[in-house]
Amino acid sequence: MQELLHETPGNPVPANVHAGFITTRDGKRLRYARFAAEGRPLKGTVVIQTGRNECIEKYFETIRHLSKRGLGVAIFDLRGQGGSERLIRNPHRGYVDSFMDYVGDVGVFFEEIVLPDCRGPYFMLAHSTGALVALLAAPTLANRVQRMVLSAPLLEFAGQPLTMRGTLRLSSFLYGLGLGTMYLGHGKRDENPPFEGNVLTSDPERHARNVDIYRHYPKLGIGGPTVAWIRAACLASERVQDPDYIASIKVPTLIVAAGADQVVETPAIERFTQLLRTGSLVTIDGARHELLQEADVYREQFFAAFDAFIPGSEPA
Repeated sequence: MQELLHETPGNPVPANVHAGFITTRDGKRLRYARFAAEGRPLKGTVVIQTGRNECIEKYFETIRHLSKRGLGVAIFDLRGQGGSERLIRNPHRGYVDSFMDYVGDVGVFFEEIVLPDCRGPYFMLAHSTGALVALLAAPTLANRVQRMVLSAPLLEFAGQPLTMRGTLRLSSFLYGLGLGTMYLGHGKRDENPPFEGNVLTSDPERHARNVDIYRHYPKLGIGGPTVAWIRAACLASERVQDPDYIASIKVPTLIVAAGADQVVETPAIERFTQLLRTGSLVTIDGARHELLQEADVYREQFFAAFDAFIPGSEPA
């Protein structure tokens, strides 16, 4: 099943892999992969939740890193992106009706792949959009996941002229007009985004590696978010920031924020963590949004926090 995954120069498929597809409750096909750990002793499985416009291939380096620590990995592409089924006719547009669809997919993934086929205990590692999904799913994960590590969770968009509430009003208005599949913000994906001026990583080699994935396999990528996706993200953010909802989150959670994030608002993450009884925050000064794709000086700080939080994850 390795042929379902795609390697590029400098980004080989990690060892001990099984890949395939699962079918969601509403009939969508999601591409997944699980990787057995190489290191010993075996310490459990990390379930990775990717961000918007990401794919399994982008996490090969992180998977190898965890594998050496004795941690297996289970990962799937979010519906509508990567190697998973698209949801609307135009495959380039980032679309979802509700983030609760993502949450339902997490449940199916646990039931069909993680619980029967992966070694416990289970931990969650989630980035950006995936971290917001993890927060939405947290009440249902309390008996399945021991701890969660959330990287730069999407709670508010950074650098936008409108607040999240204003963005919700605008996107809801357009959605009500039947314009849910229209781009809101930037449109079609840049085929060759330059390193200079990018807001995702300060590491030129990892930036080039990630660009190379989509250059070789353009069907894995998508363009900008649609009206429906933005509306769904705003509703999800509003829900998880409700104080009563925050009180319902019982899974011990480490949130890692990027000090130089220009994609999501770090101050919003800091405010959220102050209300999270089971959570703590580490902010990595100078790091850009994609902490797991960042330069070693920042990435090593991320994994130092990860190792201190996830039991037994330190290298042997």
